[in-house]
Amino acid sequence: MSNNLLKGKRGIIFGALNEMSIAWKVAERAVEEGAVITLTNTPVAVRMGQVSELGEKLNAEIIPADATNVEDLEMVFAKSMEILGGKIDFVLHSIGMSPNVRKKRPYDDLDYDLLNKTLDISAISFHKMIQVAKKMDAIAENGSILALSYVAAQRTLFGYNDMADAKALLESIARSFGYIYGREKGVRINTISQSPTMTTAGSGVKGMESLMDFANRMSPLGNASAEECADYCIVMFSDLTRKVTMQNLYHDGGFSSMGMSLRAMTQYNKSFDEYRNENGDICYG
Repeated sequence: MSNNLLKGKRGIIFGALNEMSIAWKVAERAVEEGAVITLTNTPVAVRMGQVSELGEKLNAEIIPADATNVEDLEMVFAKSMEILGGKIDFVLHSIGMSPNVRKKRPYDDLDYDLLNKTLDISAISFHKMIQVAKKMDAIAENGSILALSYVAAQRTLFGYNDMADAKALLESIARSFGYIYGREKGVRINTISQSPTMTTAGSGVKGMESLMDFANRMSPLGNASAEECADYCIVMFSDLTRKVTMQNLYHDGGFSSMGMSLRAMTQYNKSFDEYRNENGDICYG
């Protein structure tokens, strides 16, 4: 259902790849709420993904670009303003990838060249994107910039690897640039810390299905879906959140505030049942 929350607004969505992508869902909801948008991803992702289908569906032009390349980013903002007919009101950064995770390098045996790529793709690209936009004066006053994060920026979760470092940097960039851009142009910059979500990138994290099950048992409201995350993003793009900036906003069903839930404890106790001896004592194999 549309409430016209973004009527008349212009946006750029970075990172839509396929129907599993949160960025894909955000793009659909943004247009549904009255916005006009452009879509951008790497040339390889545009060729190999399904973003062309999304572009046709939403009547949105696709701009192939490498978000780690400043010249490409300048092109994205220049073309988007030309196509959409003015300055940009909202931007979504939904970009993340770890070559170390893909190559199954554990955190205590990282390839540092690959770590640099993780940080550049997943976090520094956010800084480059904002810096380019600011220098080009491409964002309208009181505009909104969002990036997608994860609770591993604050807490250690097995298997999340160097992506945790990237998310911590991402959130720091939002705070540091949020102050500057907010002070000068009223532009607000936030991150959304989403529940574990089975996107193409998320599926590469070791033990992702177990992590999702654990988070769901721990969260009083359960895991937030990609569609629900898209709804939250729309609210953050809208004028309803004009004074929210420099925040990391948890959208995780309450997981980030939990220590132990009844559902998680019940499952934990079930695992012990398999290891009790004839006297009922727990055996720690």
